[in-house]
Amino acid sequence: MYDVALSVAACARAGTRADVAWLIAPTATNDALAFTPGGGRIGGLAGGAFDGLLADVAARQLPRGRRVRHRVEDWEAPSSGLTVGTDIEFLVVPAEQFPQEVWGALLEREPVLITAYLEGDDVTEIEIATVQTATQDDARALQAAKPSSEVDVDRVRTVLTPGTTLVVAGAGPMADALSAQAELLGWNVAVDPRPEMVAGLTAALGGDDAVVVMGHDVESSSRCLQLALESGAGYVGALGSRAMQRSRADWLAYRDVTDVSRVHGPAGLDIGAATPEEIAVSVVAEIVGNRVSS
Repeated sequence: MYDVALSVAACARAGTRADVAWLIAPTATNDALAFTPGGGRIGGLAGGAFDGLLADVAARQLPRGRRVRHRVEDWEAPSSGLTVGTDIEFLVVPAEQFPQEVWGALLEREPVLITAYLEGDDVTEIEIATVQTATQDDARALQAAKPSSEVDVDRVRTVLTPGTTLVVAGAGPMADALSAQAELLGWNVAVDPRPEMVAGLTAALGGDDAVVVMGHDVESSSRCLQLALESGAGYVGALGSRAMQRSRADWLAYRDVTDVSRVHGPAGLDIGAATPEEIAVSVVAEIVGNRVSS
C-alpha cells in the first residue's frame, strides 16, 4: 500500500474517488491496487491475476468497503503464485473511508496497523494505528519484520511494514540477477528501465530503500539517476564503466545536478565480481553495508 499512497492521497485531496484493494488471506503483503473512475489503476496486486474481479467491485462505487472472497482458478494460478483451489480474500475500500492520517504515515514509510470492522462482508469502519499511537500489544505487532493479517468474523487487522524496496532502473541479465538476489532477502523489488515509470517507483522511497541504475543509453539511464537522486532512497548505485559514469555525470551537470556524492558508482563492493550473479551479490552487500553504517 506504500506504493499507492501518494496517488490515493492526491485523489482524496482533490475529492476524486479511489478504491483501494489489498489481500488479507491466506497471506498478507504490502501490495495494493487502487482504482479510479474511468478504469484507472494504480499499483499492483498478486501479479494482476485478480484485477478484473476487484475492478468489478470498485466499479460499483459502493458507499462502504467490501470483503471479497474467491477461489483461485486454473488460469489465475501462474501469475498470482497461488495454488489452484486456494481460498483467498481481499478488502476493497473507498479511500474516503480511511482516516486521513493513514496516507501521511504510509508516505513516511511508517509501520501501520489497519483495522477494518465488518458487518457481514461490509466494512463499516476503518481505524489505523502507528507506533506512536498504538497500544503496547499493537506496537509489538508493528515492529514485526513482515506484513501480516488477522481475519475474524467482525474485523480484519492488517499490519503493513515497509521493509526494504529496491528499484532496478534497467533490464536484461544484470537486472534479473539483481532482482533475484534481493528477493532472497525478502526485499520488495521493482524493475523497469523507463524513466517515466521509475519516477513513480522512486517517489515514496525512504532511507532503508535503494535504487540501482544501469543501461547503455546515456539519456535514459542518466534521467533515471536524476530521479534516484531526487528520491529519499538511502542508497543510489550506478552500474556501468567509468566512462559511462562520467557521461552520466556530464548529463546531470548540464541540468544543474552537480552533487553526485550519494552515487555509488560503479555500484558494488570490490570482490572481483565478473558474472551478473556475482555483481548482484556485490551490489546487495554494498546496500546492506551502507544501511548498517548510516
